[in-house]
Amino acid sequence: EVESDILRRVRTLLRELDGHHPACQCDRGMLRWTLHKKIDQNPSNSSILVRILVKELERAERGDFRHYIIPLLHTLMYTLIKAPCISDELCGRVYDFCKKLLTLPKPFCTIGLDYAVRLKMERTAPGMLYQRMVISEQSLKSDPYPYQEKIFIFADPDLLSEAICNALVTDTEAAQVSQSPRACMCYVIIHAMQAALGESCDVSGLKGSLQDMPTSDVEHWFRQVVAAVECAGNEASADRGQHAARLEKIYHAILSSLQAASLFPPGDAPLGGLQGTPLPNPSISFHLWTEDDQLWKELVLFIRPLSQSCEPDCLSQDLDNFEIQDIISDCECCEQTRFSVLSTDSGIERDLPVVAEEPFAPCSTETEQSRLQRKGGIKKKLSPLESMAFLQAGCNGPGAKPPGKPQRRLGIPPEPAAPLQRLHTARIVLLGDDRILGRLAQAYHSLRKRETRRVFLTPRLNLQFYYIPVVTGQPNTLAVADHVTTSQEELCEVAGYLGRADPWYESNINTLCHMIPKLATMPSSPSKHLVTDLFITDVIAYYVRMGIQPVCFQVYTVKIFFNDPAQEPAEDVFLTELRTQVQETISHRELTTTKKKMTLDGPGIDLTVTYRKVVVSDRAKELAMSLRSTGLVMKAIPADEAEDLVCLNVNITEIIRINNLSGRSFSAVANRLKTRNIKIRSTEQRPFTVCLDKDSRKAYRNVISVEVSPCLEPSYCLQKTRTMKFSLHETEDVGLVKYMPKSLLLPINTFAGIIQ
Repeated sequence: EVESDILRRVRTLLRELDGHHPACQCDRGMLRWTLHKKIDQNPSNSSILVRILVKELERAERGDFRHYIIPLLHTLMYTLIKAPCISDELCGRVYDFCKKLLTLPKPFCTIGLDYAVRLKMERTAPGMLYQRMVISEQSLKSDPYPYQEKIFIFADPDLLSEAICNALVTDTEAAQVSQSPRACMCYVIIHAMQAALGESCDVSGLKGSLQDMPTSDVEHWFRQVVAAVECAGNEASADRGQHAARLEKIYHAILSSLQAASLFPPGDAPLGGLQGTPLPNPSISFHLWTEDDQLWKELVLFIRPLSQSCEPDCLSQDLDNFEIQDIISDCECCEQTRFSVLSTDSGIERDLPVVAEEPFAPCSTETEQSRLQRKGGIKKKLSPLESMAFLQAGCNGPGAKPPGKPQRRLGIPPEPAAPLQRLHTARIVLLGDDRILGRLAQAYHSLRKRETRRVFLTPRLNLQFYYIPVVTGQPNTLAVADHVTTSQEELCEVAGYLGRADPWYESNINTLCHMIPKLATMPSSPSKHLVTDLFITDVIAYYVRMGIQPVCFQVYTVKIFFNDPAQEPAEDVFLTELRTQVQETISHRELTTTKKKMTLDGPGIDLTVTYRKVVVSDRAKELAMSLRSTGLVMKAIPADEAEDLVCLNVNITEIIRINNLSGRSFSAVANRLKTRNIKIRSTEQRPFTVCLDKDSRKAYRNVISVEVSPCLEPSYCLQKTRTMKFSLHETEDVGLVKYMPKSLLLPINTFAGIIQ
């Protein structure tokens, strides 16, 4: 009966992927959540769900229902991570299926390889995936696995209502209640024991022993368990039985550490069945995006918190100065206090004072050899290649190795500098519509430019972006100032594209677009807190944990020229849309001239459009045309997921004059073209307005010309400039710049990426 009920729920989930939505619209997007919550209530059914999901995966692969595979696989892996114990035979079946996916195109082979690697470690060291997730999300101190993660939720207070922001703040704060480091360490210990020993583990006795222990003892056993699991997972010749035996010794030691605890050998433990271990909510912080550099500030504080500085006011002041180099230098006060003293060091080797040798000091030849390694007192500046290694790592690679900095110690050879590792992962979740993504594109471009000038975050931080569309349903004053009301679908073009490209994103995330405002405005009641505290937080956690496939959107740069020659041109970036409209005239003289012009040539203004046509061969083909238009719209998000993302769809409303017997008339015709680079200029010097990303805060007036092109990666521009200094006649990319990413792409994570 239980198996048939779980099978029915899984089949209902698959029918929703086919477009057959449940009869009750309120159940949309909650099918996955209710399935996992049902298993959480009875963890012993985890193996049943995993077995059903494996059968459905094999059936989908045989029947060529590929759109089922990734949703089923994510559901299976999430169940497997939270499950108290899964047999090696069942894990082996999942592992074999993941290996089959390697023969399929992307994203199936990418996801299959990632999960196959994880499952191989999980089979050797059961509970390893759960352990790593808890350690990183809760920032527990662990030498074998020193990684830390944090979720930053950013919401624009101008786009979301105060009720929604307050509800999200309350929910994120409630999710962190009763999640102390001690409780999380106990969860890791209990889950590891139960995953390795199965039903022979006395969970109740283990919980009682850990509860009566002092925190220092809990930390000791936590370190022992983590070391054992990580050692088994990383050893190529490790055996599941050896790992179970190792944890069994720790299990006996924990139970026998307190005299009051009763000792149950694994074979004689009371058979209470498998018990679930909660998966703690990840560390989440909610931020109202009120400052342009707020994202960068939060990332710096995540890498180097105020608590790590000797003088917290020092770092706060540096954050206000917006210069990374000041932060790096001032944070060195943690290592030593700097005083202004007169140097008596001549810099000559023979003038160094003689140091008495210690009993166990190295021999004199080694000492002399190490002393001769001393170099001059001029601080070496990073070469362009060394600097660009960091920048390249920020684009598409692991952390780079910084240049060595030898320590001036007499008699001790300088140790090679350890490579910088990306031990921190910041998961940025954006709540809102396309306008907040346009703001993210600006912040990301600013961050990359800052990292180009001085690398700080790039080699230390792994940056991931997530997007949850939220529409309030109320008229918003920040929408583009048009006579036609901007619909909710137009404000969520990115979410619509991601939903078409990834059905699992459509089912789990796009359904939150209207659900979050409804839950936020519900009257306060016990049932409301039961739903919001569990549902919203759980969906966000599920999204950031399982959504690891990025969809990269091209960021475009626009150069804006004004009709006042004294005004400097403006440069900005946009992600989704650029819209122009004829600007209303102000002076009486301009109004009279405009009326005469409209009578003769019709409404609008005369424009010259120069663009590079997009052709299949990708060859440059410059075209130019002159026309009269009332406005145009450049869309960077295609209407079909199969279209090229690095392409602008330009719709120009062209005014055509028609002469007939009844007189002169005008008609509006839509002129469509595809391009990546385009220049638009008003030939009659009449200004027009420009609005970026549907946001009136990014609107420009008195514009006579705009130039739009794909935004270049700042590190590419820097290296290109350096290369041109030495090869003035080279037009093509040479040297290192040839292998660097040229365009600035904004990656937004989904569950599957783009499924062709």
